[in-house]
Amino acid sequence: MRKLIGGALAACLVVGPAAAEEVGKVGVDWVGNDIMVEAIKDPKVEGVTCHVAYFDRSVIDRLHKGNWFEDPSDSSISCRQTGPITIGDIDMGESGEEVFKQGISLIWKKQVVNRIYDKKNETLIYLSHSRQVQNGSAKMSVTTIPLYGQNVVWTKGKPQ
Repeated sequence: MRKLIGGALAACLVVGPAAAEEVGKVGVDWVGNDIMVEAIKDPKVEGVTCHVAYFDRSVIDRLHKGNWFEDPSDSSISCRQTGPITIGDIDMGESGEEVFKQGISLIWKKQVVNRIYDKKNETLIYLSHSRQVQNGSAKMSVTTIPLYGQNVVWTKGKPQ
């Protein structure tokens, strides 16, 4: 039953430019709560893979604690170079751009990964956080990919 509900919710709520691939699942208790680990390829930066871990509540936990339609906001991220880096037309703005987004509640709450380019330090920053319509969460995780000294191809030319 849990897989049916989780699968139906995932099918309805996963949106965004990048797709996640489940690469790990660790059970954490007897009621069926799990920590999910997913790999996300940056659609505009070839050669970078991010691994995001998050908590997936079981049906038993949802019945026991209520709050049927929401998972916790906690997540962790680690991104690494997994091949030659080719950077496409990325947003150079201060808030960067969304690389990945999926629902962690029925409607209002999203787990988001943003990519920000730190031009001064030649570094890609990936920020995992949750976004809510109200009562935003301060729970976040950050990881970086230094580009200094790397053989990086910029399809639109390296920013000056």
